Amino acid sequence: MDLTIRLFAGLRERAGAAELRLADLPETLDVAGLKRALEVRHPELGPLAGVRGVLGTRWVDDGTRIAPGDEVSLLPPVSGGAPGEDEAAARLEMGVFELSALPLDPLAVQRAVSRPACGAVVLFTGTTRATSGGRDVVELDYEAFGALAEAEMARIFAECRERFGSPAAGAADPSRRLLMLVRHRTGPVGIGEPSVVIAVGSPHRDAAFAACRFLIDELKARVPLWKKEVYAGGHTWVGERS
Repeated sequence: MDLTIRLFAGLRERAGAAELRLADLPETLDVAGLKRALEVRHPELGPLAGVRGVLGTRWVDDGTRIAPGDEVSLLPPVSGGAPGEDEAAARLEMGVFELSALPLDPLAVQRAVSRPACGAVVLFTGTTRATSGGRDVVELDYEAFGALAEAEMARIFAECRERFGSPAAGAADPSRRLLMLVRHRTGPVGIGEPSVVIAVGSPHRDAAFAACRFLIDELKARVPLWKKEVYAGGHTWVGERS
């Protein structure tokens, strides 16, 4: 049996992907067996005893049988409060990508990656232009394939760490630390409003500038986000990927 397993929060970060594909699993398999298989094939996930299973949108216990074609998700314990400083920094070192239907606050994104050890914080804000191709733009409308966008950004973050920072969070050399946060709008975005905000914190400005440029360039080229330009007399999909 082949299964695709969706991961969230810390599990997703440790895997570096929002989904994992497991092939050649036993035809008779329960959630506990799946977790054991994951611990063997993906030791980077760590112990999974405290992880809950979900089939479709239904919580299940470890003894629940899994059938071919089931939509399986694994969820770490849900937090009742804000993460501590160490946890928040570790998440940002892995890279955090968020889609939002609400307006973006660039200064909030900048503050999220600011730390005393970071001598440089580079902030990029992409906004909606009033004209495009000689036409007056009324607004932009963004559509995203959320799960795939998250998985692709996880790969981009990993490449960014390899090039400009530390391959893993908590590396021994703090001078190569990168804190990365990317927020992107979905739905309608008005003229002058931010559609994407990227902030990178680093001890050194060269790494922060290079990482920020890499993140926006790779996002534009690879992440499944589509932009529709809306005019007074119609609209057009840009790219078709933006």
